Amino acid sequence: MQAWHFTEMPYPHLPPLETLKTMRVSLASKHYDPKIGADLYNRYLDEYMIADELGLNMLLNEHHQTATCIDVAAPLSAAVLARQTSKGRICILGNPVANRGDPIRIAEEMAMIDCISRGRLDVGFVRGVPYEIFAANTNPTQTVERLWEGIDLVTKAWTTTEGPFNFEGRFTHRRAVNLWPRPYQTPHPAVWITGSSDLDNIKRAAGRGFVFATFLQPHAKVKWMFDGYRSAFMDTGLPGGGGTAYMPLVFTADSDAEAEAGARELTWYLDAKSEPQYRNPPGYVPVEFNVQALKGAFAGRTEAMRKQSIEFLKDQGVLIYGKPDDVAKQIHRLYDLVGGFDNLLMMGQAGHMSHERTVRSMKLFAKEVYPQVRDLARTKPLNAKVAAE
Repeated sequence: MQAWHFTEMPYPHLPPLETLKTMRVSLASKHYDPKIGADLYNRYLDEYMIADELGLNMLLNEHHQTATCIDVAAPLSAAVLARQTSKGRICILGNPVANRGDPIRIAEEMAMIDCISRGRLDVGFVRGVPYEIFAANTNPTQTVERLWEGIDLVTKAWTTTEGPFNFEGRFTHRRAVNLWPRPYQTPHPAVWITGSSDLDNIKRAAGRGFVFATFLQPHAKVKWMFDGYRSAFMDTGLPGGGGTAYMPLVFTADSDAEAEAGARELTWYLDAKSEPQYRNPPGYVPVEFNVQALKGAFAGRTEAMRKQSIEFLKDQGVLIYGKPDDVAKQIHRLYDLVGGFDNLLMMGQAGHMSHERTVRSMKLFAKEVYPQVRDLARTKPLNAKVAAE
């Protein structure tokens, strides 16, 4: 099992949350202080560098028009870490290809970062979370098609090395694609996809050998998604690699009291507000999914889930916290409940959690927890051969 350090790089210095209607899309930028933001950016990057020194991998993402994530361009953060770290893998999860106008630009950025890092990059793709559809003025009914067309174009650009090719898709039209630079890894870096409760997309990811990742979901739903992935794995066979990844909130501490305090700080992320009109734009998910959700299925990152106690979140595997041995036991339990997984994506910082508490938790995990879970069986990753080899 591979362990990854993750933070959404939040900007928590806001008016009392009860006085805000939202933290996303329409929260006025007057609440952002650039001097505080500068300190936060450098602090978060320092923590990623510490994770690298501790033997952890580094996970990045991006979001837009929200105080919950001021990493608005994950390729920029990844480029910094590609130069300033030397050991851990760097995964962007992911590039919002459905909301960006030029997949070739993504292909170029990822190839450049892969070269700077000497082949330590994993490349994730996402179609964009629901609340970003409105701001991007994207048709929610087209995001899945845009996602897969963009991935097809990027991977073809990475692997076509004999000169230009023409690409005529539904959304992208390019007369001559001839990628410079090309990736350090051959044929290309490992590709990740985030999930989605759409089983067709999950199976599509498995059939292509992509890593499938999901976040902050109750273990029953995670098992349902991972079982769908594994079923496709068995039905079609993976063309070299793949695997599964799950992200809970994780805090490791020296005492039970400190662990509980840290866990409560992490749940700041679950309390993030967004206005209801942005949460589920028409056509973003299949009609069948909305019908099932109205009947109470898929109660994952919903208002009902967020209002539960930290003990309930712990039982569901959404929140993992405790002293090192307790954290290791919870990971083993979650692993068994969902049928196994290959990558533990740890959101180990959120909200107002201080640098000191974040780093202490990371160090305890790396030194006392990771040795107890590292050897859990995992699928051989799609870390392609490195060009230098």
